Amino acid sequence: QVEYLLKKICTAMNVELNSCELDDYLSQEPQGQGGLTVWQFLDLVNSGRFLRGIEQEAVSMAVEEVYQEVIQDVLKQARNPHGYLWKKGQLRRNWSERWFMLKPSVLSYYMSEERKEKKGSITLDKHCCVEVLPDRDGKRCMFCVKTSSRTYEMSASDTRQRQEWTLAIQMAIRLQTEGKKSLHKDLKQKRREQREQRDQRKAAKEEETQRLKQLQEEKERKLQELELLKEAQRQAEILLQEEEQRRKQQHEEMQKTLEIQLREAEQARASMQAEMVLKEAEAERQRQRILELEEMQERLQEALQQEVKARQDEESVRYAQARLLAEEEEKMRQLMKLKEEQEEYIIKTQREKQVLKQEMENKNKCLEEAQKQLEEVRVNRQRADQDVMVAQRKLRQASTNVKHWNVQMNRLMHPIEPGDKRTNVSASGFAGYQPLLSQKDSSLK
Repeated sequence: QVEYLLKKICTAMNVELNSCELDDYLSQEPQGQGGLTVWQFLDLVNSGRFLRGIEQEAVSMAVEEVYQEVIQDVLKQARNPHGYLWKKGQLRRNWSERWFMLKPSVLSYYMSEERKEKKGSITLDKHCCVEVLPDRDGKRCMFCVKTSSRTYEMSASDTRQRQEWTLAIQMAIRLQTEGKKSLHKDLKQKRREQREQRDQRKAAKEEETQRLKQLQEEKERKLQELELLKEAQRQAEILLQEEEQRRKQQHEEMQKTLEIQLREAEQARASMQAEMVLKEAEAERQRQRILELEEMQERLQEALQQEVKARQDEESVRYAQARLLAEEEEKMRQLMKLKEEQEEYIIKTQREKQVLKQEMENKNKCLEEAQKQLEEVRVNRQRADQDVMVAQRKLRQASTNVKHWNVQMNRLMHPIEPGDKRTNVSASGFAGYQPLLSQKDSSLK
């Protein structure tokens, strides 16, 4: 950490750090093993031991810059008056000199390096990008920062400064893309991991040295054991030869047994193949059966659709039958009303004209015939429930019969003219009935 901070301070002052003197100092100091405290580090920087020939003010400015970079997460900022950037405005489109400061999530710009008056900021996220632009409008070393809502155009004093700013902005965008909030915290974690790995390697090296010593002792002990093992090996070779003879005999016997089992396996395989042929034939029949069942299912679906259509047609037919029945009932009511009127008229005419009794009897006969025709119409209506077309045809026939009956009634209602008196009576008796009959005729139709 001390070496890293000293290198950052030296980089801020554009000087080179003497690493040899730093290593000697850390090795001589008793704190070198446990590290330096903050106050010891500040005393080390203020002593000027490693920063000879540099003014105290320059050191303070460098420490301030390193503090802003490491603690306040400032990735980049202008270092001198020549480090200002020119920015193009959004409304007036004029160029203004601004002092910029870059953090991982925002690029802020001020009127001056004192940062007393903030002019604006550019929020950076993973959707932003930075691009280098060609020179135009009298400006050189131009680049732009593109966000999702706006493009910011800027101009640096030289190519090196433009490259530094573009690389720093790209680093900030990369941090946002990776979801990191601070570059130095990540670097600090990496340095801590590197120190831990270095300590682990050192401990592993010491452990390896100790293990080598143990291995050397183990090697000497193994050599002694090896001599004993050689003697035991000679005895084992003798036993191995005897075991080899015995194993050879067992191998021959096992080979014979395996040959017998192989022949049995061949026979079993042949029977298995025959059984597989039968199974394949059975499977083929099953597939054929499945195809037939699928075809039957399709036919059943078609039949079901036809049945549904037939039911719909039947509903429409029943609706037509109900309508015809209502019309028939209406005609029946009209016919009954006409019959009542006729009966009343017959009673009235019997009192007045006994001569018309025979005619009224004939009229009753006609009414009976009409009732018979009505019964026929009812029979035709019942048959129409089974066959609509037949019912309609019979209904037309019944209507024709009713019309014929009306014609007969009209004929019967003409007065009989045997003499002058009968003529006058007929004229006076049937004069009010004729319009009534003609009025009912239209309803009967």
